[in-house]
Amino acid sequence: MPIEDSTEPYAQPLSGSQLKGANLAGRNLASADLRGADLSGANLTRADLSNANLQSANLSGANLTLAKLTNARLQGANLTGAVLKLANLSEADLREANLNGAVLMSATLFKTRLSHAFLKSANLIGAHLVYTDLNHADLTGALLTGATLEYANLTDANLRGANLTAAKLSYAVLKGVNFTGAIGFIRIAS
Repeated sequence: MPIEDSTEPYAQPLSGSQLKGANLAGRNLASADLRGADLSGANLTRADLSNANLQSANLSGANLTLAKLTNARLQGANLTGAVLKLANLSEADLREANLNGAVLMSATLFKTRLSHAFLKSANLIGAHLVYTDLNHADLTGALLTGATLEYANLTDANLRGANLTAAKLSYAVLKGVNFTGAIGFIRIAS
């Protein structure tokens, strides 16, 4: 199904659509129904996906640089190796999503729900994760250099081998966190 070049929100349901490798850069897909859609390798640079339903969608290898995903529903979505540099994922729901190897450099994840998410070897350098729910998240080997995790909930998260150099964890909930082999200075203010 072709998606017209428009600044108006896309109103047609796209659930289950095959959009692999599609060029959707700058498209307004706010509130779009993309449940289970295949967007692997798609170019979604600067796309507006705010309030979109992307549950169980395949976004592996997609380019979401500067994309707006505020309040998007991405539960169980596959974002393996996706590029989300400077993307805004504030208040998005990524519970149980797979972000292994994803690039989220300087992304905004304010109050984002990432409980039980997979973020192995994810690049979160300089990311803003204030008030983010990361309970039971797997951040094994993740790069969190300079990331802001203030007030984040990291209960029972796995940070084995993660790089936390200059990460800010003021007031974060760290109960049961696995820091085995984690490197870097952890700054916790009281």
